[in-house]
Amino acid sequence: MSTLPQWVGGLGSRLHGFAAWLDDRRRAAAAAADEHEGGPAGPSEGADQEPDHVPAPPAYAPAVAAKPDPVAAVPWGVRVAAEAGWRLLVLAGTLFVLMRVISAVQLVVLSFVAALLITALLQPTVGRLRRLGLPRGLATTLTFITGFVIMGLVGWFVVWQVMDNIDNLSLRVQDGIDELQKWLLQSPFHVTEAQIKDIAQSLRDAVGSNTEEITSAGLEGVTVILEFLTGILLAMFSTLFLLHDGPKIWNWLLKLVPSAAREGVAGAGPRAWRTLTAYVRGTVIVAMIDAIFIGLGIWFLDVPMAVPLAVFIFLFAFVPLVGAVVSGALAVIVGLVTQGVFTGLMVLVVVLAVQQIEGHVLQPFILGRAVRVHPLAVVLSVAAGSLVAGVGGAVVAVPLVAVTNTVVGYLRKFSQEQALRVVPVPAPVAVGPSVPAAQPGAPEEGAPRV
Repeated sequence: MSTLPQWVGGLGSRLHGFAAWLDDRRRAAAAAADEHEGGPAGPSEGADQEPDHVPAPPAYAPAVAAKPDPVAAVPWGVRVAAEAGWRLLVLAGTLFVLMRVISAVQLVVLSFVAALLITALLQPTVGRLRRLGLPRGLATTLTFITGFVIMGLVGWFVVWQVMDNIDNLSLRVQDGIDELQKWLLQSPFHVTEAQIKDIAQSLRDAVGSNTEEITSAGLEGVTVILEFLTGILLAMFSTLFLLHDGPKIWNWLLKLVPSAAREGVAGAGPRAWRTLTAYVRGTVIVAMIDAIFIGLGIWFLDVPMAVPLAVFIFLFAFVPLVGAVVSGALAVIVGLVTQGVFTGLMVLVVVLAVQQIEGHVLQPFILGRAVRVHPLAVVLSVAAGSLVAGVGGAVVAVPLVAVTNTVVGYLRKFSQEQALRVVPVPAPVAVGPSVPAAQPGAPEEGAPRV
């Protein structure tokens, strides 16, 4: 019995030693694993702690290609089209809003544009009076009063001639309609008298059934007259202030332009004004020549209301291309209805001859290179102006296009000159031996020492 405790104690000591040996083996295995994977483990890492790294994929795993950048995946042409597209949308939206604003204040805009055209016509007279020694206020007042009195007299003369000859013209028109009816009855078109009477009765019925529309049109005509008078007053006041304070207004507008673009705008403004002045002067001279020669021609042909027709030709000449066609057609119709087919054909010959001389001789000689606008641009601008603002838009469309062409051309040349100015000029290369640079603060060679 005495040997049993000794045997149990020996067995316990052997088990304790075996446990210690197992711990040592486990630590040795963990250390070997850490050395194999990249270094010894930290003192705080335990045996059961998971590793911090991600194991590499096996060799048999398929390779996955990286997705390209979305910007690089879009073709170059599509990217350019998209960049240009959204910018065009922004410009179109801006233009749409601008046109809506102009339509809302159409009367004010047309009055101011008309004042600009009248100022371009009268400004040289103010300059001549100033050179003669008159003060600016007196020169502006004399020019303003004289110009608008002349325009008022011309308008009064046209109305007086029309009212004075309206009875005679109506009788001649009635005679012409009777002759036209006889010609239709004897023409090869086989028009019968009953058909002519049916057409006349249809016209009378149309007028009778549309009495309300005609009355409302009359009321609208009164509104148009009021708007016309308001526009004339606005144009007169605007012309007066533009003649007197034109340079001050321009300098104030330049202050609203950003400083980076102010130099270019300051150079484009006088050139645009010279273009507008040349256009107005040339148009007035050409219109006067057309009115005088066509008026003399229809007067020698004994066409009634030759003077009012000449004035109409002068006024319609401010609408390029379209105005000449309309005024010439009006003169031909009056000659045809009042004097017969032969006189109408002779009036047509006179109108075509004068207009051909105008288009091939007068306009290139008088306007020259000051206003260079392609005929296609003239037609499109007149059509667009008439759609936007009626007759007033057709009148101001061509000078607006001419001024825009001048401004854009000047700004393009100005930007090119600015680009050439900022290009650095390469320094000349020294061929001889290099000279050491002077030290800061050291006196130059040959300089007097203080």
